[in-house]
Amino acid sequence: MFPTIAYGLAIVLDLFVAFIGARFLLAPRVAATGYGVPARQDGDPAYLTIKGLRDGTYGLAGLALLAFAGAHAAAWLMLVVALVPLGDTLIVLRHGGTKAVAFGIHFATAVVVLISAALLFAV
Repeated sequence: MFPTIAYGLAIVLDLFVAFIGARFLLAPRVAATGYGVPARQDGDPAYLTIKGLRDGTYGLAGLALLAFAGAHAAAWLMLVVALVPLGDTLIVLRHGGTKAVAFGIHFATAVVVLISAALLFAV
């Protein structure tokens, strides 16, 4: 049962991050608003595309590690990737986003990713 929970949480997180990446690639301005810092109309859309590519890659890399390398490799990736939502927390706070979004979405995501890493290490 425990490995099922560890793998299940990791798969859900990886799929969710891949979805966020796809959303930034397909609907970047809507995704940026959900991120907590709306994109300016005159802003450079390349940055939104970079975010989409980054998130999509992390999600797919996590799935690949789970499928082909095992729980410990995926746990190491989760541990490192937890830095991304921690950084996103600071970005939202520094660029006019609300504390609710910064902590309720990004910081909470970092905590869940760290929990996932711990569960995968324990498998």
